[in-house]
Amino acid sequence: MFVLLVANALQPAITGPDTSLGGGFLLIVVLVGTNYLVGKLDSNPRLHHMFTPDPAVIVKDGKYLAAVMKREGVEQDEVEMAMREHGVDKIKEVQLAVLEPDGTISIVPTGTKMHRTRHKVRFMHRG
Repeated sequence: MFVLLVANALQPAITGPDTSLGGGFLLIVVLVGTNYLVGKLDSNPRLHHMFTPDPAVIVKDGKYLAAVMKREGVEQDEVEMAMREHGVDKIKEVQLAVLEPDGTISIVPTGTKMHRTRHKVRFMHRG
């Protein structure tokens, strides 16, 4: 994605009226520096938590949670596609469907044993 951003930003510098090498190079340096800074800020657990959404339950016990789906911008056909990817045919066979922070939908079929832990999973520091 970052490469596409750089390419998109450089296109006017290369094909536009100002075809100087310095302008394009400055743009690359600014974008790479900004990307590095955002990556460093994201490694701070407080900032990471502030900008990363919590998982959202969108189906519970075979029933769509319409208000949550509307708030999260998830359509019913997207949930059904995720169900098919997990080998589930009917909504009644879904114990839990969760919209994850990365945009994927996790499906827990009915009859699956739920494992509960007593501790919270915290943000892990990337080394």
